[in-house]
Amino acid sequence: MPENSTTEALDKAIEALRPITLEEMDSVKLLNRIDSKYLTNEAGLVSVLRDAAAAGYRALVVEGKKVSRYTSVYYDTAGLRMFLDHHNRRLVRQKVRTRTYVESGQTFLEIKRKNNHGRTKKKRMEIPQAELMDFRADAAACEYLAAKSWFTVDQLSPVLDTRFKRITLVNPAKTERLTIDMALCFTNFRTGHETTLQDAVIIELKQDGRAESQMKGILLDNRIKPMRISKYCIALTLTDPSAKSGRFKVKVRRVEKTIGKKLVII
Repeated sequence: MPENSTTEALDKAIEALRPITLEEMDSVKLLNRIDSKYLTNEAGLVSVLRDAAAAGYRALVVEGKKVSRYTSVYYDTAGLRMFLDHHNRRLVRQKVRTRTYVESGQTFLEIKRKNNHGRTKKKRMEIPQAELMDFRADAAACEYLAAKSWFTVDQLSPVLDTRFKRITLVNPAKTERLTIDMALCFTNFRTGHETTLQDAVIIELKQDGRAESQMKGILLDNRIKPMRISKYCIALTLTDPSAKSGRFKVKVRRVEKTIGKKLVII
C-alpha cells in the first residue's frame, strides 16, 4: 500500500473507533495483569484497528484527540548500567525516565521496576514541565528517586530523548488495555546521533490474566506475533555504536524486516 494511502486508511480506521474518556479509563482495573508486546507496521495497524472497531474496542480521547503525543527522556549511569542490565538478561532491573504527556501538559518522573517474575511496576511523581530534560536540580524529585530507586541522582544523567504518538484502546469488558506507539523518533544526547523507526508500530497488550483476550485473536488473525522489545534499548543500540548491544541487533533486523526498509542513523 502506498505511503499516502496507508496514512489516509490509518486516519479513517482511527476515526471509526468509538471514544472513551480518561475518567472511564480509570475504572479499568487489571487484576493479575499480564503484559505482552507486538511489532507491526502502519499497514498492519490499519487492519488491527478495523477489526478492533468491529469488536467494540474504544479509543481514549485526551483534549479531543485519539492520538496523543509523548516525549520521554531516559536516564542512565555513565556506564549505561540500566541498558546493560537489560542486555545481560538481569531479571530484576530498573529504568528511570521523565515523561511529558503533550496534550495534557503533565510531566512526571517515572521509575519502572521489573521483578524476577517478569512483572513491571511503575512509580511516578509529577514535576514541572521545564524539568523534562533534566530533573536533577529538583530536591523533591531527587528525594523521590532515592526512595523509589537503587540509583542516586549523582549517578544518573540524560541519555536519550524519545518522541512518539500513542493510541490507547480498551475492550468492551474493560479487561484489556492496548497501547499502540508509532512515529517513534530518538535523539542520543551523548553521541549526538538521531534515528526514527519509520513506520514501525509497537503494540503493548495489558490484560487481566483471568479473562480471555479477544485482542490476541485479532493480532493472530493479522499475523502479528509477540516480540519482546524495549524502545530505550532499540534506540540506544541504533544511536550508540560503542554500546554492548549484540542481543538487540537481532531485534533491529526484525524491525527492518517488518517495515521492509533499513533504519537510517543521522
